[in-house]
Parts: sequence; C-alpha cells; structure tokens
Amino acid sequence: MPESQAEQAYEKLEELIVTLQLAPGASISEGELCERTGFGRTPVREALQRLSQQRLINILPRRGMVVTEINVETQLSLLELRRELEGFMVRLAARRRTREEAYAFGEIASDMERAAVEGDEEGFMVLDKAFNTLVGTACRNNFARSSMEQWNPLSRRFWFRHHRRVGDLERMATLHAEVAWAIGAGDPAAAERANEALMGYLAGFTRATLEEVDG
Repeated sequence: MPESQAEQAYEKLEELIVTLQLAPGASISEGELCERTGFGRTPVREALQRLSQQRLINILPRRGMVVTEINVETQLSLLELRRELEGFMVRLAARRRTREEAYAFGEIASDMERAAVEGDEEGFMVLDKAFNTLVGTACRNNFARSSMEQWNPLSRRFWFRHHRRVGDLERMATLHAEVAWAIGAGDPAAAERANEALMGYLAGFTRATLEEVDG
C-alpha cells in the first residue's frame, strides 16, 4: 500500500532531525519545512504533530516550533525502559516470527556485519531502523511496537550525534547482528542475551558522552 503524503512528510522530516540537518535548538516553521520536503501544509502539519509526540520538536503556541535539544539524562532514562521492553520484544519475536521474517532477520544480520566491516555509517542507520521495524512487527504485540516507534528516533539521533567521538560502529553493528541472528533462529533465550549485551554497550556509550562533555 502506498504511503500517504503525511507519512512521507514524516519520514523526510524525521531523517532531517535524526541526522542533525535540522539542528537541536533550531527554530523551524511550517513554510520552511514545506519547502524542504516538497509537501503541502496539511501533510507537514500532521507529520509535525507526530514528531512532537516523539519529543523531537516542541510546538510553542503563538511562538513557533523548535527542534528539541539532545539530553543525556533523557537517554539514560530511555535505556532503562528499553532494557526491559526490548528484552520482552526480542523474546516474542523469536517465538512468533514467520518463516519470511526469519529470512529477513538473517538478511539484516548479514548486512549489519557488512556495515561493521566497511564502517558504513549511512547503511547502519538504515538497517537499524529496518531492524526495529521488523522486531516490532514480528513480536505481534501492537502496544510494544508503538512504544518502540515512539522512542526509536530519539535513540537514533543520540547515536548519530555522538558515535564518531565515543562510539564504536563495528561493535554496535555486530551486536545488532547477533540479536537479529538469534531472532531469525527462533531462539528466545539467545535473543534476550544478545539484546542485553547491546543494552550494556549502549549504556556505556551514553555514559561516555557525559565524560566527553565534561572533558
């Protein structure tokens, strides 16, 4: 089914924010965003409402809109939730994924390993989004899926902002691949262990950004 214009506008604006082309703290307007995306005011307005719910922008009555700042404390709180909920989701996904989804997880895992070896930042970002979408689908729990959709852009933006200084793309991509392989293999326990290793890495990465700021 073709995406609606509102969905297409959202995808474009989310990309601009996550990749910092719309910088944290920047003031934005509907007119400017219509020009940058090529969409009219109605789909852009709908996209902005969704981005506001995801805490990527602040809509200030009679004062315009601002891209939210990147906050380390927010990320640490988010990781507390992610550790519990994503562990639950990957277990369900390993149990409930279809044969076609198992194949798709294998493809993502292989591509993640390639991105790790090649240091392909852009490819990893695309794969990370695809991986989270597939986990959300395969777990067959719409409440969990909608929660992942809510926080995923904030997490991806935080990674994009800091990974070149304190991150390890090869390690990050490899850990994602291990989760994907385990889900594809239908092994809930292995998927949960791999996800716990990923969350541990992300917690260390997030704390390292505090040291970067303090330094």
